[in-house]
Amino acid sequence: MRTHYCGIVRESEIDQEITVCGWVHRRRDHGGVIFIDLRDREGLVQIVFDPDLPEIFSIAEHVRSEYVLQVTGKVRNRPEGTVNPDLPTGQIEVLAQKLVVLNKSETPPFQIEDDDISEEHRLRYRYIDLRREEMFKRMKLRSEIIRYLRSYLDNQGFLDIETPMLTKATPEGARDYLVPSRTHAGSFFALPQSPQIFKQLLMVSGMDRYYQVVRCFRDEDLRADRQPEFTQLDIETSFMMEDEIIALMEEMLRDVFSNVLQIELPDPFPRMSHAEAMRRYGSDKPDLRIPLELVDVNDVMEGVEFKVFAGPAKDPDGRVAALCVPQGCELSRKEIDDYTKYVSIYGAKGLAYIKVNDLAAGRDGLQSPILKFLPDDTVQTILDRTGAKSGDLIFFGADKTKIVNEALGALRVKLGHDRGLLKEGWAPLWVVDFPMFEYDENAKRWTSLHHPFTSPNEEDIEYLESDPGRCQSRAYDIVLNGTELGGGSMRIYRPDVQKKVFHALGISDEEANEKFGFLLDALKFGCPPHGGIAFGLDRMVMLMTGAQSIREVMAFPKTQTASCLLTQAPSTVSDAQLRELNIKIRKQPKETEK
Repeated sequence: MRTHYCGIVRESEIDQEITVCGWVHRRRDHGGVIFIDLRDREGLVQIVFDPDLPEIFSIAEHVRSEYVLQVTGKVRNRPEGTVNPDLPTGQIEVLAQKLVVLNKSETPPFQIEDDDISEEHRLRYRYIDLRREEMFKRMKLRSEIIRYLRSYLDNQGFLDIETPMLTKATPEGARDYLVPSRTHAGSFFALPQSPQIFKQLLMVSGMDRYYQVVRCFRDEDLRADRQPEFTQLDIETSFMMEDEIIALMEEMLRDVFSNVLQIELPDPFPRMSHAEAMRRYGSDKPDLRIPLELVDVNDVMEGVEFKVFAGPAKDPDGRVAALCVPQGCELSRKEIDDYTKYVSIYGAKGLAYIKVNDLAAGRDGLQSPILKFLPDDTVQTILDRTGAKSGDLIFFGADKTKIVNEALGALRVKLGHDRGLLKEGWAPLWVVDFPMFEYDENAKRWTSLHHPFTSPNEEDIEYLESDPGRCQSRAYDIVLNGTELGGGSMRIYRPDVQKKVFHALGISDEEANEKFGFLLDALKFGCPPHGGIAFGLDRMVMLMTGAQSIREVMAFPKTQTASCLLTQAPSTVSDAQLRELNIKIRKQPKETEK
């Protein structure tokens, strides 16, 4: 039906007869000559309709936006003064000799070139939205990224192996999406949150190196970088230690960035322990492009009379930290109040501060409502430790360590963006030496920081049951510009260690056998040492395209309420289907009228 894509016609085709197909992007009538910008996925080409060919000119007169056309014509140079340097095809045009309207279009719900379209409208008419140049470029780049990732792993001897979509519900992690079984009444499959167990079984099977571009599902609350269904690059290897896996994955990322974006990432990537990341940045995924750091001042606050600081400073689970903002004295009272309100989202009860108006003037050059509670030597130590200069402002967080880290960590990022402190470029980072467990105060039990198949450090195995909080894991996360790009670990390959981890998590032998008996059995039959990693492919594409949300790099995403505006899913099903599945819908009780 065509000889060329619209967007690739060039001067080399001048005087050639070509056939192009596409959508009417814009139609213009200039003094009896009709111009149509015809668009396909590769771009635009200008088609000229001459009134000397009345048969096709008449058809062109009735063509409207988004009509689908087939045009045959001769390529020629544009007349002098009409060249469009902003278009790759701006030097040429096609003089139409034949025109076929392949399909008409109703007036579209929005103009393709319009940038001011609500997200709800875009998702409702996603097939129209995807026609926009920006969206096509993202989809094309996504495809290119996946192609290079596959190529790299193929060349490294990895096997692309599919794992099941219908599997078994697990007690750990996010909520599962459940699928009722028609043939096993009252039983349910679960859609996989990840292929974790299956890829470990592939290592037991001797596959040695596995990867998969796989769809995963999690029934959890959503935000900009999360979706109920998402894509990850899943990887597992046998007989490799964590340093080898990290080196291999670094090389893969450098390869894809170099080939797709022509950007050279550092070699090697820096590494940082989880403890250091939390201490310096309040986050296990710090954005190293922001030069601000948290500074501990617990020791100097223990003896002050100000209980807001002294209490957390003396508490083993508390923290008092400072965050120095260059030229922060420029902040108005309203701006400080806004930041105080912002940190309250993370549980902070307030946001104390000191303005350093004039460092040389000593205490007289400082301005703060908390200064009266702080002795001179304490103030001087804070100034020295934070490296404050005249014009700077120091914020303080004082509370439970978790609250201070989350509040000041988020404030650090917000200030970095608001104050223009963000450095250009790419800042990858490996975060290593994670704790094995974290304590859930609500459930009063230990939970896995990563997942229950993560291997502990060899020297910590003896503490799994006696002191789980002391254990560190052999886990590693890759962070890029403050976004967790992927997470991995060495896996448990000995059944005795796996059972101890289950016990530490409060999973009984009976429950472990019911949920994971097949894995525990597999570990008995010569399981090799193995480890792996999974990359959030949607996040990777989001970062590489400069999009603000993973919804911008997915063809058909869900909304933040996990619904599809395009298909109106989820939806109800017929009573007949429910009967086949042995399911009865319980009616929601009506609200009591007041």
